[in-house]
Amino acid sequence: MRIDVLSLFPEMFSIPMHDSIMGKAIENKIVDLNVTNFREFTQDKHRHVDDYPFGGGAGMLLQAQPIIDAYDHTRAEAEKAGLPAGQVILMDPAGKQFKQHDAESLAQAEHLTFICGHYEGYDERIRSIVTDEYSIGDFVLTGGELPAMVMIDAISRLIPGVLGNQQSTVEESFSTGLLEEPQYTRPAEFRGMKVPEVLMNGDHKKIALWNQKEALRRTYQRRPDLIDHRKLTSTQKHLLADVRIEEEERAASEDTDKKKPFTEN
Repeated sequence: MRIDVLSLFPEMFSIPMHDSIMGKAIENKIVDLNVTNFREFTQDKHRHVDDYPFGGGAGMLLQAQPIIDAYDHTRAEAEKAGLPAGQVILMDPAGKQFKQHDAESLAQAEHLTFICGHYEGYDERIRSIVTDEYSIGDFVLTGGELPAMVMIDAISRLIPGVLGNQQSTVEESFSTGLLEEPQYTRPAEFRGMKVPEVLMNGDHKKIALWNQKEALRRTYQRRPDLIDHRKLTSTQKHLLADVRIEEEERAASEDTDKKKPFTEN
């Protein structure tokens, strides 16, 4: 996959996107990441890329000309490599909130372009080249670089060959619609905390059932909205019913303990 990024601060991508798993994906030519400073395409003699909005208003707007000319350049480079123009993603607080299923869909693309904004906003004409607008949450950052990096990381790790164990992308949180169950490694006991016995007995059917139940428990505790929007199997429904009873009993027990009078030995 080729990924183009149009940004005023390309140096922000130099270390985060060239280290760890992402760095290996670039080194192994699975991902071709190109970051272009659209200031290089301004026609302003002072190299300005922003200006005051017509009609007044606070702040400065990014001009259409530098960004669109930069995009034309990167698109031409992609076409030379035999790649399609692909989707053009505008990072914008007003965009659709980025979800795991979006990452899965975008990971199928051959070419993606990200536009990272700064200042108060964009000249509306920039949207003439945009196919998708995304936000990573209901908050405002100083620029689109960090959200673009988040999206690129989430997308790239789903490309075959990027992760050593591709099965992990299927089993992880949000891909299955549930949060992941608790997981453990050696030692079997640490500071009095023991690994659940079921994980030590080698019975794979019991382990799989435990994993399902604990994934449901964690989702029920932390993100019940995910369960509300998920179609559960009959087994999961029975497991969830058990989880609800157990959690209600645990909450009642904790409430009773809080009400016990304190006695000093």
